[in-house]
Amino acid sequence: MSGAFPNRKSVLVTGGAGFIGSALVRHLITYTNYSVHVLDKLTYAGTLTSLEPVSHDPRYGFTRADICDAQAVHAVFDNTRPDIVVHLAAESHVDRSIDGPQAFIETNIVGTYTMLQAARAHWERLDAPRKADFRFHHVSTDEVFGTLGDDGFFNEMTAYDPKSPYSASKAGSDHLVRAWHHTYGLPITLTNCSNNYGPFHFPEKLIPLVILKALAEQSLPVYGRGENVRDWLFVDDHARAIQCVFENAQPGATYTVGGNSERKNIEVVQSICHILDQLRPRPKGGAYAELITFVADRPGHDFRYAIDASAIKRDLGWQPKESFESGLLKTVQWYLDNEIWWKSIQDGSYAGERLGLKPS
Repeated sequence: MSGAFPNRKSVLVTGGAGFIGSALVRHLITYTNYSVHVLDKLTYAGTLTSLEPVSHDPRYGFTRADICDAQAVHAVFDNTRPDIVVHLAAESHVDRSIDGPQAFIETNIVGTYTMLQAARAHWERLDAPRKADFRFHHVSTDEVFGTLGDDGFFNEMTAYDPKSPYSASKAGSDHLVRAWHHTYGLPITLTNCSNNYGPFHFPEKLIPLVILKALAEQSLPVYGRGENVRDWLFVDDHARAIQCVFENAQPGATYTVGGNSERKNIEVVQSICHILDQLRPRPKGGAYAELITFVADRPGHDFRYAIDASAIKRDLGWQPKESFESGLLKTVQWYLDNEIWWKSIQDGSYAGERLGLKPS
């Protein structure tokens, strides 16, 4: 898409070595003329291998730094002089936030404050045309809205009601971003997305965890009875949505982004099992669904999330290209084809252990 600002060239992506961030970077390098600079601390979930497909492109750059380090962040702004900032760097796993909430407060709230201050200082130094076109795009989650019952949808007018340390920290970051717009005039845009899935997803999250445990002939843990509902968004569709919003939305605008793909957790696991039955039958026979095991639910598990994404379709023309079925098939096939990528993670930072049972 050409967008409203076709001459814009430079994008700074925080958290660009993470799951959604790397998908955005690969998308921008592959399909646009932007130069893209990644700022990432490379925590357990940040892997440079996710950026290897575009790492040799001359429009790509990388700095390893912590978004809480104000001096390092200001230096990156001075060196890259971005036209757009896409802020994705965050601690993002609910179970980890239950075990250790401090990192979520530091990264998601203090880190966002540090980024906003650096972006504001950079923006105020720009000449008038670049200042008018500058955007700080903040990527957030539907979890800030709390939980739904059997009916209804989250939209741009839904009140905030976060229930976990993770969602509370993201709600705080959302409020900071809007405050910097209203108080200082910083031109921001903001999106709240539903659950993402797709290639290069760190295997602590449900879909990749189930795929890899199934391939290892291990039990497939499902919280409670698997009745909790999520709306699933293919990560490449999300990357397109982020670009669509920062190019075309008005400063201060918020959009909810979803995949129109509500599924119970047990349905997601069963779908993965069915695909694996077709693509990689179990060596000793039987169906992968035989490995499903129901385990104790996590504390404060929100029942249902669902996104009404009609506003971004109506205003900006974005809608998902992938159905849940097509996206999940692509995802499972990618994990089958890219064992080297996920094996290196299993051998290092995460081996599939259960998280989120014992608050620190």
